[in-house]
Amino acid sequence: MEFLYEYGLFLAKTITFVIAVVAIIAAIASTAIKQKHKKGELEVTDLSEQFEEIEDEINHSLLTKEQLKAKEKQAKKAAKEKAKAEKKSAGDTTENSEPKLFVIDFKGSIDAKEVNSLREEITAILMVANDKDEVFVRLESGGGMVHGYGLAASQLDRVRNHNIPLTIAVDKVAASGGYMMACVADKIISAPFAILGSIGVIAQVPNFNKLLKKHDVDFEQFTAGEYKRTVTMFGENTDKGRQKFIEELEETHDLFKHYVSERRANLDINKVATGEHWFGTKAKELGLVDEILTSDDYLQHASKSRKIIAIKYVTHKSLAEKLSKAAALTIETTLGKLWQNNRIFPS
Repeated sequence: MEFLYEYGLFLAKTITFVIAVVAIIAAIASTAIKQKHKKGELEVTDLSEQFEEIEDEINHSLLTKEQLKAKEKQAKKAAKEKAKAEKKSAGDTTENSEPKLFVIDFKGSIDAKEVNSLREEITAILMVANDKDEVFVRLESGGGMVHGYGLAASQLDRVRNHNIPLTIAVDKVAASGGYMMACVADKIISAPFAILGSIGVIAQVPNFNKLLKKHDVDFEQFTAGEYKRTVTMFGENTDKGRQKFIEELEETHDLFKHYVSERRANLDINKVATGEHWFGTKAKELGLVDEILTSDDYLQHASKSRKIIAIKYVTHKSLAEKLSKAAALTIETTLGKLWQNNRIFPS
């Protein structure tokens, strides 16, 4: 009887708690759905100011008071001249305005889902940039799905089509779909040991047909259209299906090569479109990149002559998503405590 009593008490507490949490979540989620939710927003960061702050901090530690005074005097003079030039060019937002360097970060996944943020960032830049400005993309991706990276490369093409200089920096890797994006640039810079290339296409499909046959399991697949399905994971693949699948891969590879050739005309495409990848220094010899340089060096040098602005589109989780995650964690924690406090089995 004591066992049944403790078990019933534990069960009652658990059920009551779960019902209460579910009811609260349902009520709040219903309200959140009815409300208009802002999916994301642009974050604009003045990197030029950050560079100046770092320089000032180091100078205050290294220079004498006399040196600091002289430097401050020089900085005030430069600021006055800059203000005078800006006043003179007031009202002219194109020809005489200070050139800007817009910085975007793209760290791609297999499905290139980051393209959703990239399109917002590119759109924002194109609304204010002109041909005196420049777009600088810090790219990192080992490639992935063809359609995803095709769209990502097309977003970068928008910059090129607006006659705005585009530079892409590869500090770690830009291979396969990543290089498809990189080749759009007017200029590609690369760290010495960054990985580039892999201009090729790959597809891998496991097949369990023999295993199913061994255990007397039938697999039936119905299609309309001779090549609706060429190879399958569970059915028995045919030579005809395999050949068609290979033809599709070759067609994709040809499109990839043509895309790269159009944007890097001096590249010997037949020499580099073998699916191989190379480190930065070798990639420069082959013409895959233009200069061996890290993104940090490029930005630090550019900060001396232009204003550097970082653009980032940040997406926000909906209220319902945040609550569901928090509720799941709360339920897990509370059930654990209930189990410890109402343990019905001997340890």
